[in-house]
Parts: sequence; structure tokens; C-alpha cells
Amino acid sequence: MAPQPLGITRNAEENGGPVAARSSEERAENLTVSGGKAAMTRKDYDAFCGGLPHATHVVQWGDASVWKIGGKVFAIGGWSHGDEFAVSFKCSKTSFAILSELPGLRPAPHLASRGLPWMQRVDTHSLSDHDLKQYLRQSYAMILAARPKKIQEALRARI
Repeated sequence: MAPQPLGITRNAEENGGPVAARSSEERAENLTVSGGKAAMTRKDYDAFCGGLPHATHVVQWGDASVWKIGGKVFAIGGWSHGDEFAVSFKCSKTSFAILSELPGLRPAPHLASRGLPWMQRVDTHSLSDHDLKQYLRQSYAMILAARPKKIQEALRARI
């Protein structure tokens, strides 16, 4: 997939989901100019992650906003020296391969280098806030599904 020009984002409302879940034809025909909309802030990120059932928050690793489910990390906010708030999330290997080729995204520092399929959105050139939220939900679900059944049942009992 060839990189897209800067200022182009996926129109998530028309597509209804994350970038990697769409066919290449859908991705190509649903491009819109971002219009300079500001990216998700740390406050927005924390509010969204905090709304997921049983998500817990800790600040660690040099002021990173880390969200966990069942004691395991599903999202990390921070870890970037850029102007925009960066967000890292776990994804499938297929999503990792696709997202790695897009501007505004990169393999997550410290995680992808260890062979883990984690991506970091550093700006909104290719992944809108709506799509980012979809990936955060998927990361949450993937981490929860990998937890032992006993932990999953304990979390469900608290609902």
C-alpha cells in the first residue's frame, strides 16, 4: 500500500470500523481531508479508556498514561516527543502489517521491537480518533480474552 498524502484521513463514520478491517477498495474510496481537526488529547484518551468496563489506570514509565484490564496493559498514552498526544495499542498481526505502512503510525516503541504487535498513532494523518477508539476497544478485548478464565469470570461477576 502506497503512503497517502498528508492531511488525508479515513472517514470512519462512512466505513464503520478500523482501517485494517476494511478492504483495500473501501479504504481507497473513503478518504477525506482531515480539515485540521485536533487529535485526541490525553484527557479525551483517559475519559474513553476509563469508560471501558473494569479498566484500571496507572501513570508509569515516565508519565505515560497506562490503561489495563485484569492487570495487563491494553493502551499506553504518551511515549512520544511529537506535538500530538501519541497512543499505543495492541492489534492483530494483519492490522499491524497494514498500519505499519501508513503515515502517522509506527510500531510502538519498546513493544514492537520485542516482536509484539503493538502500534502507536503519533498523528491523525491516517487514523482518525473514531478509528483509534475502535482499535482501543479491540486491544481491550484481545487482552481480556487472553487472561485466564478465572480472571475473566471474576471481572464479569463485578458487572
